[in-house]
Amino acid sequence: MGDVDVYALRGIDLDLYAGEFVVILGASGSGKSTLLNILGGLDVPSAGTVQFRDHRLTDADEAELTRYRREHVGFVFQFYNLIPSLTALENVAMVADIATAPMPPEEALRMVGLYDRRNHYPSQLSGGEQQRVAIARAIGKRPDVLLCDEPTGALDVKTGSVVLEAIARINRELGTLTAVITHNAAIAAMAHRVVQLSDGRVASIQSNSVRKSANELVW
Repeated sequence: MGDVDVYALRGIDLDLYAGEFVVILGASGSGKSTLLNILGGLDVPSAGTVQFRDHRLTDADEAELTRYRREHVGFVFQFYNLIPSLTALENVAMVADIATAPMPPEEALRMVGLYDRRNHYPSQLSGGEQQRVAIARAIGKRPDVLLCDEPTGALDVKTGSVVLEAIARINRELGTLTAVITHNAAIAAMAHRVVQLSDGRVASIQSNSVRKSANELVW
């Protein structure tokens, strides 16, 4: 910012593993979103190394990052980003055009408990239902990684719990590495590990349970 350097992240050293559910916890401005964007290939760090399995993302050009996002990563954001003129089923089916082995959209909607609402438009769905459609769309391409940025931030507590259970079910049943960033400490109890960020650094890492695939390093 002019003559001032603002460090969003400082010396992050973090390994993530296949099948685990990780919550990245921290106050606003702690670097959570920047970290998630770097993991998802939406942002590139100014220094350091990011490696996904045998792919060094920090050496990738934009075309390679686009392919990485398309083939390996599902994103769920705080705001649903559904196309209003498409039904829930059609919104989810969009990923079939870019995925190599997509899940049938009906199956993705069943996983989040919305098969019966498949022909409804976003305006006919509640906020929690729209977020679950967004989750179904994210998992429709069977991603290795599901990255969720404040997925319950726009929802009330009861509705947010339903959305979180849908995310947890995907982690359990598909074995998708799931990383959720939030400032809500109550979500942390669901995770295998909780990474606490403060001032762009890892302040602590708490293990709640054993990860599913301890030997398969993803990042």
